[in-house]
Amino acid sequence: MPSPSPAGQARRLALFALAVCVLAVAAAVMSFVRGSWLGIVWILLAGLSSNMGWYYLRRSRMTHAQQR
Repeated sequence: MPSPSPAGQARRLALFALAVCVLAVAAAVMSFVRGSWLGIVWILLAGLSSNMGWYYLRRSRMTHAQQR
């Protein structure tokens, strides 16, 4: 099986990071609804994964543009 292109790999990482962001936001909401302050940790994780998602998405676009 051939290895994926760098642009495809970065895009996949971006999608995984954004999926983690969505799940972390859902976990934060559930934590706050139950009255737990642990939701703050989930909010921080959502922020980190969101930034990673945007970074890898930009990296994918730049790599794709350079290959053209």
